[in-house]
Amino acid sequence: MFLELQQIKKSFGDENNRVEVLNGVDLSVKKGEFVVFLGPSGSGKSTLLNIIGGIDRADSGKMYADGKCVSEMRERELGQYRRKNLGYVFQMYNLIPNLTVRENIEVGAYLGENTLDTDGILSVLGLKEHADKLPNQLSGGQQQRTSIGRAVVKNPGLLLCDEPTGALDYSTSREILKTIEAVNQKYGCTILMVTHNEAIGRIADRVISLRDGVIHKNIANENKISARELEW
Repeated sequence: MFLELQQIKKSFGDENNRVEVLNGVDLSVKKGEFVVFLGPSGSGKSTLLNIIGGIDRADSGKMYADGKCVSEMRERELGQYRRKNLGYVFQMYNLIPNLTVRENIEVGAYLGENTLDTDGILSVLGLKEHADKLPNQLSGGQQQRTSIGRAVVKNPGLLLCDEPTGALDYSTSREILKTIEAVNQKYGCTILMVTHNEAIGRIADRVISLRDGVIHKNIANENKISARELEW
C-alpha cells in the first residue's frame, strides 16, 4: 500500500474540555487512487487530511507513506516529507498576488526535485493563454487551477485537496473537478479530497465516510463516472 494508517487518534482541548476528533482510524490507500472523504462538519475529515499531510500530528497511532513511517519523523524529516512528497490544494487559492500564473506555478517547482515541465502543466490545466496574467486578472476557477498547478508541478506522490470547490459556483466547480481528474490520470498521483458534496464521490475510486471520528463507510466505487458527466 502507498499509504497506511493504523489506529490514528487525535483530540483537542485540555483535560477538562477535551474533544476527540479522531478515535482510531485505520486506512489503506493504493498508489494512484482517487479517494474522497465525506462527512458532516466535526466528523474529523479535515483533521485526518492534515495529519496525512504532516500539518498536524496524531496523538497516537502509526502512519506510513511509500514505506516510510511518517508518524516517527522528527520536525526536519517531516518538513522534507512535505516538501518532496506532498501537494496541497485548499479552498482559498493562496496565490502570490504580484507573481504571474507561470511564476506562481514555478514557486512549487522550486520545492521539488523531480519536477514536471511548467509548460506541460499550463497546457493540461488550460492556462497557457493566461500564463502572464496576475491573479487579480483571473476568474476564481483560473486561480484555483493555478493553485493546482503549483501543487502538481513538483510531481508529488500525494495530492491533498481540502474543499477545493467550496468557494466556487456550480459550473466552475465542475471545471475544477475535471482538472483534478485529468491530473490524476495524466500524472498518476494519489489524490485525497475532502468535501461536503456527496455527488463528488461518484468520480472517485473510493468514498470514505467519517462520523464521530471513525470511518463509518469505506466503499469502492463500482459505478465511477467521469467529472464531465457529473451533475448535482
